[in-house]
Amino acid sequence: MNIFQIFGAALTAGVLAGTAFAQDPTPEVGYGWEDKDSVIGSKFMVSAANPIAAQAGYDVLAKGGTAADAMIAVQLMLNLVEPQSSGIGGGAFMLYWDASSKTLNTFDAREKAPAAATPERFLDENGERIPFSRAISGGQAVGVPGILRLMETTHALYGNQDWASLFESTIRQADAGFEVSPRMANSIQSTIDRERYLDVFPGAKEYFFDAEGKPLKAGTLLKNPEFANTLRILATEGADAFYHGPIADDIVAAVASTSMVENNITAQDMADYRVKIRPAVCADYRGYDVCGMGPPTSGGLTVGQILGILNNFDVKSMGWNADFAHLYGEAAKLAYADRALYMADSDFVDVPVKGLLDPDYLKMRSEMIDLTAASEKRTAGEPPHEDAALMHPSQNPDRPGTSHIVIRDMYGNALSMTTTIETFFGSRVFVRGFLLNNELTDFDRQPEVNGRLVANRVEGGKRPRSSMSPTIVMKDGAPYLLIGSPGGSRIINYVAKTIIAVLDWDMDPQDAIETGHFLHRNTSSIDVEQNTAAAEFEGRLSELGHKVSVRDLNSGLHAILIKDGQLIGAADPRREGVALGE
Repeated sequence: MNIFQIFGAALTAGVLAGTAFAQDPTPEVGYGWEDKDSVIGSKFMVSAANPIAAQAGYDVLAKGGTAADAMIAVQLMLNLVEPQSSGIGGGAFMLYWDASSKTLNTFDAREKAPAAATPERFLDENGERIPFSRAISGGQAVGVPGILRLMETTHALYGNQDWASLFESTIRQADAGFEVSPRMANSIQSTIDRERYLDVFPGAKEYFFDAEGKPLKAGTLLKNPEFANTLRILATEGADAFYHGPIADDIVAAVASTSMVENNITAQDMADYRVKIRPAVCADYRGYDVCGMGPPTSGGLTVGQILGILNNFDVKSMGWNADFAHLYGEAAKLAYADRALYMADSDFVDVPVKGLLDPDYLKMRSEMIDLTAASEKRTAGEPPHEDAALMHPSQNPDRPGTSHIVIRDMYGNALSMTTTIETFFGSRVFVRGFLLNNELTDFDRQPEVNGRLVANRVEGGKRPRSSMSPTIVMKDGAPYLLIGSPGGSRIINYVAKTIIAVLDWDMDPQDAIETGHFLHRNTSSIDVEQNTAAAEFEGRLSELGHKVSVRDLNSGLHAILIKDGQLIGAADPRREGVALGE
């Protein structure tokens, strides 16, 4: 019996008992709240989701390394100390500002579907979508990872440190061990509480649970010599050792042995993977250029649309209150409606990028907003376009399980990078000391609805749509604000709201991050963050006709503001991250 048969039996038992894990819209557990202060520097700055990872980046920057060098050290350490969120088994989107050439490039290291994948990948024998609970765990959900190719590409372009040296701190830490953090421990425990079946998968069970089969507790010393050995190979032989040879073979075998479908990742799929350098998508907001990633992520376009719609209102004078939350929610509903219909991998689907950000189009959309009453669910508009095909709106929400990194080095180079293995613990498939992603569940499982194709359907070699929104706000042709967050389809709202707080209300980035969240995804309700001042908006928003959901909104924002010769670093109090600088 292979692992999927074991997992399938466990899942079936859960379904029959009525206890199969639900499609919780926030599957990555909260951590709590830890008050943090802004970190001020003038030379360099890094902000990342774990103190050990941030320190790894700081050490590289202090030695004269570039932002690209520091990113490698941070990402590798995050794989070790925050394995539930990102790692070399996953993918990323990154914006990079090269100070010497004064150019902004974006790097698409999104995982891609196997070449043989078909639109019916997640349909059952009756042509119905299989439950998300079945799709999410196992090899059928794994896309070809992109992180190592991203590291290789950016190091070749922008690095000045020896490649192997950037692996040293994580190798040492993996051999010596690290203390399991409270958030990591909570995440492991939640796989039991929510019946996520992490302990069904060999390797994952051995690593994340003790000898008695109990989830590891916070403070446990955890070593990962297998990961250290993997990194030694990659440090010596380069990224090719991940995409060819024994490591690639082990990934292919692990995927096949845990998959419920055929047409999984092959050795050729691994060998063929390439990072794509794409133009940034930039939108004007109050005279700033807000630049993000274009498709296959929806982040840059949707953040740009929200801000472009709000350009038509005097947000500054409104201030942070329930009436602004209403306006913001209405703008977000319009943007998310366009997102659902038009946005997918632009190598496969004609996405009207320019039209979606056209100021006249966004002004027209803004005129649909009633400042005195909530609207019903919005439908997509008709932006100027030439070739965008008539599709059916997406049926698939994103799930969070991600991390964000911002770095500015002593040379003026800067990056904003969102990195992920998709939901927390990814596919649960553990190989050579790291987890593989379950990114293919970011595709729509239903490829066609009412006779119309869904833009974000599965196709061979395609990259699934994302909400990741790494952003660099430009002022007078230079980086001003580096920002991003994890959080699934809520990422877009977290980032847009924080940009508004900095640009419209002149907030320090730490204060902007700490303001209570409110957001809308064109669903049935507006979300406001519990245990914050935003929760007090519930009454007024209800009066305006909103259905209000007061809930945990577990962002993980990281930001660096570059202003008046200072670097102001910030990290979200809702997670364990820190900013470090000099």
